[in-house]
Amino acid sequence: MSFINYATREINCKIIYFGPGLSGKTTNVQYIYEQTQQEQRGKLVTLSTENERTLFFDFLPLSVGDIRGYQTRFHLYTIPGQTFYEVSRQFILKGVDGIVFVADSQPERMEANIESFEGLEKTLEKQGYDLHKVPLVFQYNKRDVENAVSIRELEATFNSMRKPYFEAVANRGQGVMETLQAISQWIIRELKGGNKP
Repeated sequence: MSFINYATREINCKIIYFGPGLSGKTTNVQYIYEQTQQEQRGKLVTLSTENERTLFFDFLPLSVGDIRGYQTRFHLYTIPGQTFYEVSRQFILKGVDGIVFVADSQPERMEANIESFEGLEKTLEKQGYDLHKVPLVFQYNKRDVENAVSIRELEATFNSMRKPYFEAVANRGQGVMETLQAISQWIIRELKGGNKP
């Protein structure tokens, strides 16, 4: 649910990077932050938990253009992957406009991926969201690892809805901006089609 700031004529949209611990969510957001021009981005805020960080920053993309005279500002969040951060997850997911699910391609992480995806679905349901209707993009990260789980298996496991997906090696920046572009363009299409400003 986008927040409209009438004073600054901005539409604020929330993109959440969701996935198991250490799947590459933080790496994605840090890379995007570093690639965004200083005058177009807010401050990178880190809330440290015992085992993982939650990152947040906002940016105003230049290429998106106006929506009925309003600028669009995206707020990017990562969510702690561990299940014992359930309350944090519920809080951060409130008002989400789009989700990037970051899955770890290492075979030994498949169980954690599945648990995380099921957690996402449950948390969204509790808040009245339908996973099938929320803009959602999959990022299959760590494609450079030996014995990476095949795209076919990842798609069969997570993406029965046939949402867009991207292969990535986030620590090298591969697939990071493409993933962001896909989710932000989807949100913009939703805004232009909806009853916003």
